[in-house]
Amino acid sequence: MFWVTKGVSTALGEAVSDFSIRVMPPVVAVLLGFALFVVVLVLQLTRHRYVPGFYWLAVAMVGVFGTMAADVVHVVLGLPYAVSATAYALALALVFLVWWRVERTLSVHAITTTRRELFYWAAVVGTFAMGTAVGDLTAIGLGAGYLPSIVLFVVLILVPALGFRFWRWNAVFAFWFAYVLTRPLGASIADWLGKPRSEGGVGIGAGWVSLAFAIVMSALVVVIATRRARLSAARGLAAASLAEERPA
Repeated sequence: MFWVTKGVSTALGEAVSDFSIRVMPPVVAVLLGFALFVVVLVLQLTRHRYVPGFYWLAVAMVGVFGTMAADVVHVVLGLPYAVSATAYALALALVFLVWWRVERTLSVHAITTTRRELFYWAAVVGTFAMGTAVGDLTAIGLGAGYLPSIVLFVVLILVPALGFRFWRWNAVFAFWFAYVLTRPLGASIADWLGKPRSEGGVGIGAGWVSLAFAIVMSALVVVIATRRARLSAARGLAAASLAEERPA
């Protein structure tokens, strides 16, 4: 459920970003995206625990803003996709390096302080920006197209899955390997569905694709939250039963 929802969030971020810069001035869209990203991130940080609704809303907004950040570097500054992808890869590597030197762990299961969570969200932003640039590089910069890019990233994302399952790869390395690849995969899917046929897409439109992925992601988050609530209730009942069985 986590990986499916993460993949949907990346596609949603790509589609919403493309749609927003078409219906409003790009500068306004980017500023609005940044403002919403900050607000949602503050809400997430003040929860001090994992709450599915707040967490996945933050991931979705990172997807939107991360896409805009990558696009601004290419469109406004005129940097080639290869250069922007490399720059974001170096920035992400720096985040991981500092995170490791400060906390001595990159495991998401060890995020128990605000500082560690800030490192986590910095890495997430980096993965979205880098993944967007890499997806655009393969589809546009190298001329592969959106559908072949989807196939490429599906194959690549199987590498860490197989490495963890059969080749005893380090769990933290495999997680972040896959996490980075969800971004270009989801972005390629959104672009393929939303872009016009003249650009190699299906031609559904970024607005409709945004709406569809928003509905799907909302449904997935509801399922995750419901399962989590049921699991918590079951654990509570089990603990109560054990307490009753203990002798006074």
